[in-house]
Amino acid sequence: MIRHIGSGEIPPKPRHNHTSYLVPRKHCTTPNACNNNASNNCQDGHEASLLSQTLFSYLYKRSQILTGPATFHLNLRLHPSQSPGLLEIWGPRRRSQVDSPLQTLPHRPYDVQYRANRISLHTHSISPSFSTQLTLRTLTAPINPADINQIQGVYPSKPPFTTALGTPQPSAVAGNECCAEVLSTGSGCKTVQKGDWVVMKYTGQGTWRTHMQTDESQVLKVEDKTGLSAKQVGTVSVNPCTAYRMLRDFVKLDAENGDWFIQNGANSGVGRAAIQLGRLWGYKSINVVRNRPGVEDLKKELRDLGATVVVTDEELQAGTFKERVEEWTNGGREKVRLGLNCVGGKMSSMAKILAPGSHLVTYGAMSKQPLLLPAGFLIFNDIVFDGFWVSKWSDANPEEKKRTVEEVLQLTREGKFKDVPVQEVPWSWETKKEDLVEAVQGTLEGFRKGKGVFVFGDT
Repeated sequence: MIRHIGSGEIPPKPRHNHTSYLVPRKHCTTPNACNNNASNNCQDGHEASLLSQTLFSYLYKRSQILTGPATFHLNLRLHPSQSPGLLEIWGPRRRSQVDSPLQTLPHRPYDVQYRANRISLHTHSISPSFSTQLTLRTLTAPINPADINQIQGVYPSKPPFTTALGTPQPSAVAGNECCAEVLSTGSGCKTVQKGDWVVMKYTGQGTWRTHMQTDESQVLKVEDKTGLSAKQVGTVSVNPCTAYRMLRDFVKLDAENGDWFIQNGANSGVGRAAIQLGRLWGYKSINVVRNRPGVEDLKKELRDLGATVVVTDEELQAGTFKERVEEWTNGGREKVRLGLNCVGGKMSSMAKILAPGSHLVTYGAMSKQPLLLPAGFLIFNDIVFDGFWVSKWSDANPEEKKRTVEEVLQLTREGKFKDVPVQEVPWSWETKKEDLVEAVQGTLEGFRKGKGVFVFGDT
């Protein structure tokens, strides 16, 4: 059984075109009869060799389908031709309609973030591996904010929609990051073998699932998994790679001259990775976190990771902050030459402490506020404002991504790079849909104790 969570967009007039990597056979001539599952095999002979279960949702607003709605699999979805208040419930061999999305049902819809976001589970079959195909079993798969944005339809990249999973309408699987074990390989596979661990080479492959099939060219083999856990491998591709590239690719920081960087969102996965990599490379750092109960404990935790200074966002906004920075930087003789921004909104408090010619790199916008930059920083201080999107970078530089991943994993193996705190979400045959939905829904809500990570058990 394969279970996963995904995202994508629904064409205005979806059609059932039953060609897929899951069932590499001819076009299905009986789409109405083909659910591609164990109980109802396609009349064209599609075999149910493995069951797959997927988590997906559809996003609707004002009775219109928005670009990028859809997320994964269960037997419940909004009817594409009706208002958001009308649901179509799909069973193995029947379907019915109900008027209220809040009505108690055997498979009740649950919100991802908006009320219109529906998540469901879907079971489908896959065929044995052939040629250069791999059959993978997912071991861990993180829940990143970008994954939720994909489900909402507000993220720039969208996974391909297909009916390959046996859904009556084109759908897509969410998730961009995972650690997976190779269960079997086709006869043409040369680079991996059964038992190897792999991560995704490219984004948008849909990792919120128990199993998947893909070509060997779409994965990166973990060359040495000795001393590593599946959680460590499963969380290496996004946050640590983002921190690594931003610290290396925009400004050549000089540890001997005492160069500094400043970042907000310092408690995030990227922030914690930047702190640790900066410490290893000799960079000093100013780290900004949101004020909260227990913030002093958080400050100590980040200092123990290697942060030089930790302050709250309120301290950053204070009128005396620039004077405090001068004290930390040896009277201003040491320069703050790089800023990392994942929050957005007003950037003057961060930008004003940057040395002339510095770079401020934006890689997120968690506040959902426009980036506000006084023109003087560009005109008089020659501050360069950059953007960085790790998905675009990794898709364009797969070999460099592999080297970055391997370097971070080696640091992890040596005990020099610590895991990001996580909240494990167990996923097995017995896992209830409600538990999966709650984990997804909580990703963008409030202060969390750690990154949500699906940990797959008996699948």
